[in-house]
Amino acid sequence: MSRDAMTPVERFKAYAAGKPIDRLPCVPIVGNTAARVVGAKVSAFRGNGKQIADAQVAAYRRFGYDVIRIFTDLYTVAEAMGARVHYPDDETAYLECPAISSVEEIDALRPADPHRDGNLPHHLEAMRRAFSEVGKEVPVNGALTGPFTTASFLIGTETLVRLMIKNPRAVHRLCEKAMQSTIAYAQAILETGCTPSLTDAMCSSTVIGPRQFKEFGFPYLKRIIGFLHRKGAAVTLHICGKTQPIWNAMADTGAACLSIDNAADLEAAKAAVGHRVRLMGNIPPSEVMLQGTPGEIRSAVRACVRKAHDNPKGLIVASGCSLPVETPFENIDAMLDAVREIGWPASP
Repeated sequence: MSRDAMTPVERFKAYAAGKPIDRLPCVPIVGNTAARVVGAKVSAFRGNGKQIADAQVAAYRRFGYDVIRIFTDLYTVAEAMGARVHYPDDETAYLECPAISSVEEIDALRPADPHRDGNLPHHLEAMRRAFSEVGKEVPVNGALTGPFTTASFLIGTETLVRLMIKNPRAVHRLCEKAMQSTIAYAQAILETGCTPSLTDAMCSSTVIGPRQFKEFGFPYLKRIIGFLHRKGAAVTLHICGKTQPIWNAMADTGAACLSIDNAADLEAAKAAVGHRVRLMGNIPPSEVMLQGTPGEIRSAVRACVRKAHDNPKGLIVASGCSLPVETPFENIDAMLDAVREIGWPASP
């Protein structure tokens, strides 16, 4: 039996309309931690849409959070375009080898077919299954890696950074290639009934400067979000690490919600762009959610709510990024319980 008075879909609908809710929305960003809920290894997700869906639905039912996000790693689009990804036995995948090694190979890259290439068809199957099973009660999102980040996986991050200085036209050609695959996958996600959730990790101000973001990251994010808007979808945008120098540009992309990493200040984000976008964040996933005690998680949630409960466009209490695989269940429970204890309206 649910521990809440509203379903997540009911809660988001009422919150958006300014009507009473039982508590703030809460999203511990459960990715591969879901494998632990069903007693599986992370490697069981590879090529297995049913297993991904079963684990994510089981995790939602176990904890009662407000968004299911179908996600295993950031490399799905790049892998479908030819990058080689390594899948450890029981850890999150990592990039083993980019798809190409030189500028001369860019034109040979072909857009991914989301219904055929790499693991994209299996992720789409997971989205269809999860949406069919619980989509009427909880939003189901499909993780979508942004074009600039995918471009970095296609040619390698160090090479891409050099090209931004020496050959910016080549970077744009590569981003255009990634963009074609991003649009195709976004359309396929929408056809499952789910909404794309956009992550562009390499756009972080920890990695590139604000001027580079505006030249190489922003135009493609704005285009993909514009495409999704025309399809009637509201988009959450997450960029890892420090993002304060680009918050206004992130809001200019048209995203409805900005997911703020714990490396950034949620209160400062509220002051800068809270009148424009909903904020989501930003409890540290490692030092708090993984390593902390339930009491420390409760304190972190209260601090998060204290900073941004009055954000003009609303707040989703969330981890700053995806949770580590071994995050203790009792810590995820503590996060949800703290939000339930605070209730609504939230008081500082």
